[in-house]
Amino acid sequence: MEKPYVYITRKLTEHIIAPLREQFHVEMWMEEEQSVPRDILLAEVKRADALITMLSDKIDEELLNESSSLKVVANLAVGFDNIDLKAASNKGIMVCNTPDVLTDTTADLTFALLMATARRFPEAMELVKHGEWKSWSPLLMAGHDVHHKTIGIVGMGAIGEAVAKRAKGFDMEILYYNRNKKPQAEEQLGVKYCDFQDLIKTADFIVCLTPLTPETYHLFDRATFRKMKNTAIFINAARGPVVKEGDLFEALVEKEIAGAGLDVFEVEPIGADHPLLSLNNVVALPHIGSSSIETRETMMKLCVENVERVLTGKEPRTKVKIH
Repeated sequence: MEKPYVYITRKLTEHIIAPLREQFHVEMWMEEEQSVPRDILLAEVKRADALITMLSDKIDEELLNESSSLKVVANLAVGFDNIDLKAASNKGIMVCNTPDVLTDTTADLTFALLMATARRFPEAMELVKHGEWKSWSPLLMAGHDVHHKTIGIVGMGAIGEAVAKRAKGFDMEILYYNRNKKPQAEEQLGVKYCDFQDLIKTADFIVCLTPLTPETYHLFDRATFRKMKNTAIFINAARGPVVKEGDLFEALVEKEIAGAGLDVFEVEPIGADHPLLSLNNVVALPHIGSSSIETRETMMKLCVENVERVLTGKEPRTKVKIH
């Protein structure tokens, strides 16, 4: 009997996928810097029993309809907005993600991005690298304090709570907005629920950690930025399309807000000519929220385990609920 076929859409660590190779026929897109082309993915899904995918892969109805034996799509991410869940459900295909294992790593990055933006780390480093540091002066690269300020977290999931823990160590007042109140987090972390409109008017740092949904698409637009303090710093470590980037650019140019730290963008990857990169008060990262060696390998292992379990007739560990 022919072995089940597993297709992996990006090069993963070989020793981690070794258990799959022992049981199944495994092929992998080997380009590290380029997503698998659409035509190749359409061809591979026709014979695949399992896919291990990335957020950059569009797993839509067209692609899923090409499958004849696909049983599971294991997404190397917490999010799964790249996957048409309804289409997967209609074809009886399980969808898995990698929750929980990247919470602390992403929270570390989010808070580091906040600090780098507030204290102007990239600008200061460029000053030194280009030999432009001539002398010490009282306001040289002066940024904004983080300690004892007010942070507003939009989206109080696991990552939001982990960011709140870090903010607590900086003696910050912590506000949050979420679809549902989090009484346990309020009790344990001292966070305070706040209406979205009040949060954006009050917070010194607004940190976006929401999932991408029809409700959150372009949640942060010009009207939203205009309501923030002109000293406010906006951080997005969620999904790019929750921000209307042209409006953010205008808000920064017009000094309606003080700065922005971005790990995600509306269309990724961005080029060097992206308008936001021309601004000194923007810190931009290439979507590396969970990118530590330890965490990425743990995510890979979870994807491998989910695929292995489904293809051997067991329930996956982290199946996405499809309503």
